[in-house]
Amino acid sequence: MTSTELAPSVQPAAGDRRRWLALAIVMTAAFMDLVDVTIVNIAIPSIQKDAGASVSQIQWITAGYALAFAAGLITGGRLGDIHGRRRLFLIGIGGFTIASALCGFAANPEMLVASRILQGAMAAMMVPQVLSIVHATFPAHERGKVFGLFGAIVGLGAVSGPLLGALLTEWNLFGLEWRPIFLINLPVGIAAFLLGRRFITESKAPKALKLDLVGVALVTLGMLMLVYPLTRGRELDWPLWGHVSMAGSLVVFAALVAYEKRKSARDGSPLIELSLFRVKSFAAGIAVQTVFGVSLGIFFLVWTLYMQIGLGWSPLRAGLTGVPFSIAVSVAAGMSVQKLVPRFGRKVLQAGALVMAAGVLIYMGESARYGLGIASWQMALPLVVMGAGMGLIVAPLTDAVLSEVPREHAGSASGLINTVQQMGNALGLGLVSVVFFGEIGDRLTRAQVGPAFVHAFQHALGWVAAVLGVIFLLMFALPKRPAQHLEGGGDDAERLLVEEERELVH
Repeated sequence: MTSTELAPSVQPAAGDRRRWLALAIVMTAAFMDLVDVTIVNIAIPSIQKDAGASVSQIQWITAGYALAFAAGLITGGRLGDIHGRRRLFLIGIGGFTIASALCGFAANPEMLVASRILQGAMAAMMVPQVLSIVHATFPAHERGKVFGLFGAIVGLGAVSGPLLGALLTEWNLFGLEWRPIFLINLPVGIAAFLLGRRFITESKAPKALKLDLVGVALVTLGMLMLVYPLTRGRELDWPLWGHVSMAGSLVVFAALVAYEKRKSARDGSPLIELSLFRVKSFAAGIAVQTVFGVSLGIFFLVWTLYMQIGLGWSPLRAGLTGVPFSIAVSVAAGMSVQKLVPRFGRKVLQAGALVMAAGVLIYMGESARYGLGIASWQMALPLVVMGAGMGLIVAPLTDAVLSEVPREHAGSASGLINTVQQMGNALGLGLVSVVFFGEIGDRLTRAQVGPAFVHAFQHALGWVAAVLGVIFLLMFALPKRPAQHLEGGGDDAERLLVEEERELVH
C-alpha cells in the first residue's frame, strides 16, 4: 500500500456522523473483494460443467483475477495518492460492478476469463483506497475501533464466501446456475457507488510518488510468460514455444530489476524498492510469501475439484465441509498474534508450517484410506489441523517480514508483500495443470473419474506438503523476535494490521 499521510484539514470533524456511513461503504467494498476471491472456487466445477470450460480456462478464471489484482495493487494505491482516493475508489467499485455483470452474463468461457481479469484490475483500483479513506475520515483516537470492525469483516468474509457461493450455486436462482455468485455484486456495488459519491470525503497524499507503468508492464509480461504456458502446456502436449516462453520470463524479470535500478536512481519512484532486498529478513519473507501463495493456489482449486467432481458432492456439501478449516484459521490467527508470537517469536511461524504440513499428510492418509467413501466428518481432523497451521502463519507473517524494514519504506514494502503473494497464488493455480491434471488421463469413463481425481488429489497434496517444508526452511532467515509494531507508528501499525487480516483470506 502507499503512504496514507494526510493533512489534518482533510479529516472531518469528530462529530460528523457521515464518516460512519463512509466507513460502512468502504467496508462493504472490501467485503465484496474478499468474498469474491473465495466464492468463485466453490462454483468452479459448476462453471466447468455448465459453460463447457476447459482445464486451462477454469484455472484462468481464478488465476486471471489474482494476476490482474497483483499487477495493479501498487499502481492503484499511487493513482489514489495522485488523483484522489475517493475518485479512484469510485472508479474501482464502478468498474468492479460492471465486470461482475460481465462475468454473470458471460456467453462463453473466454468472456468469463476476460471479465475476471477486468474484475481483478478494478479490485486493484478499489482495495488500496479503503485504508487510505479510513485514515482520511477518522481521527487517530477512533481508529482502534475502526480496525477492530475491519478485522471482524475480514473474518466474516473468510467464512461466508464459500458458504454463500455454495448456496447461490445450489439454489440455481431463476435457472441461472452459477451466475448469481457474480450478479449478487450488482445491487451492492451500485449502492456503494451512489452512497460513496455523497458521503466519502476526497483526499490526496501531500507528496505522491510518480507512476511506474513500465515496471507494471514488465511484471505483468513476466508473469504471463511464466503462467500461461503452465496452464496450457498439458493440453497442447508441452510445445516448444511454452518452454521458450518460460525461459524468456527470466529474461523479462532480469530486465525489470535493471529498469527498476535506473528508475530509482533517476526519480526515486520505482514500482519495486530494490534496496529493501538488502534486508535479509525482508528478502526471505518475500520468498516465504511467494511460495506460500503457490501452496494455497494449488490446494484450494484442487480441493474443490476433488470434492465436487471426484467425490460427486454438491456445492453446498463441499462448502459446509470447509467450515472447520475457516474457523480453525481464524482462532489460530488470533492466538498467534496475541499470545504466541510475543512469547515464542519465529518458532510460531515455523510450527505453523509444520502443523499445516502435518494436516496435509493426514488428509492424504484419510483420502487413501476411505477413497470414494470418505465422509465430511472424516475430513474435519485434517482440515482443522491445516487451518490451525495456516492461522499460525498468516496473521504474524507480515509483521515478521517488515520488522527490520526502515519505517520510511513500510508502505511500499507492505504493498509488495501483498503483490508477491497474489503472484504466487497465480503461479500455484498455473501449476495445477502439472501437479493435478497431469495425473488424470484425457479420456476417462464415468467410472474412472472418481478414482482418478482421488489419486490426483493425493499427488497434489504431496506437492503442497513439500512446498510447506521449503517454507519452514526459508523461515530460518526471519528475525527470531518479530517486532509487534513499527516504531513511531500508529498509522503504519494499523495499516499492517489490515494487511495481515487481508492475507487471512487471500
